[in-house]
Amino acid sequence: MAMNLPSQRGRGRRAPMADINVTPMVDVMLVLLIIFMVTAPLLTAGVPVNLPDSRAKALDQDQKPIEISIDNEGQVFVEKDLVGDAMLPDILSQLAAKGDAAKPPQVFLRADTKLDYGKVMRVMGELNRAGLNRVALVTVSQDGN
Repeated sequence: MAMNLPSQRGRGRRAPMADINVTPMVDVMLVLLIIFMVTAPLLTAGVPVNLPDSRAKALDQDQKPIEISIDNEGQVFVEKDLVGDAMLPDILSQLAAKGDAAKPPQVFLRADTKLDYGKVMRVMGELNRAGLNRVALVTVSQDGN
């Protein structure tokens, strides 16, 4: 145990201290603390959680959705009526005007699997231009239902 006794040789001089300097240790500990505080939330992001069941029923729809179909030849049908490519923007604008400005009508888009991707994207572009942004792409499940 080190004691701080005055030395006999040099009066006025102090004896060397044998205490541990804790400042570097505190600096290292603070840096490690910051590193662990930053990385700890990142480690818990991938924890699997079993969510509770809900007895809530499905939301009721206010209006019937608009069905737009594109067959394997690229012909566009709004509901069951054949629509030419030139008339499609006007008809979609009329359908968008019927809906509420705050909540546009829901659109179900059905397209044949053999159809060109560009054709589907052109129809979706026309839907977006008309303001019909609530578009659902309709598919069939693997078992045919």
